Amino acid sequence: MKKENKIEDHLAEGRNHLIGLLKSKTTLKQDIYKNTISWFGQVKIALQNCVEILRKEIPDKRIRLRYEDKGDIEAQLFIGSDVLIFSMHTNVFKLPDSDYASQTSYIKNNPANAYCGIINIYNFLADSYEYNRQEDIGYLIGRIFINKDDHFMVEGKGQLGFIYKDLMHQKLDQIIIRDIILRVGIHAINFDLYTPPYRAVQKATVGDLLARTQSSKLKTGKRLGFKFESRQNIS
Repeated sequence: MKKENKIEDHLAEGRNHLIGLLKSKTTLKQDIYKNTISWFGQVKIALQNCVEILRKEIPDKRIRLRYEDKGDIEAQLFIGSDVLIFSMHTNVFKLPDSDYASQTSYIKNNPANAYCGIINIYNFLADSYEYNRQEDIGYLIGRIFINKDDHFMVEGKGQLGFIYKDLMHQKLDQIIIRDIILRVGIHAINFDLYTPPYRAVQKATVGDLLARTQSSKLKTGKRLGFKFESRQNIS
């Protein structure tokens, strides 16, 4: 009987622990997801406004400037020869203990502040999408982390690698969103297409060339060997 009582006590303890996790951590993640998708809606508005403002200053129709809404978690900004893909991750992530933000009192005093939603920003060639070149390569050039209280930080290439790193004191707003869009746009346009090594393109099959009228099989990317330095345990 004592053994059965111990098992029952153990089950009750485990059940209460699970209930506590569901009430706390799972609820927290749902709140963060809801907040991130709300901010992603603000990103979409800013992208549309960006196109409208730039088009007034650039009437030349040869220059691509358009916005495409691809649903709840993706939006595309075609800008010149590039397309920027804004993609909201559907999961919530915890910043690693080794991250600088995790060493601050903001997270040490409230570990829930380390949980964030993520909006990824990818850079592809516009032709890769318009000609359906599915073998072409794109690059992650930035990602925005947003927690339950609108505090945020950004990882990325160029200035985005250091300008928005203070999760403790930074709160997201429309002005900052517009600034991020401008910075990734500038980075994408300055990130030129390099000629691939001759050896990489010296051979092609008849099928490759015939297929180019519909979908090019010759892989194209801005850089060969380019890597985005990301933290593997939160990507």
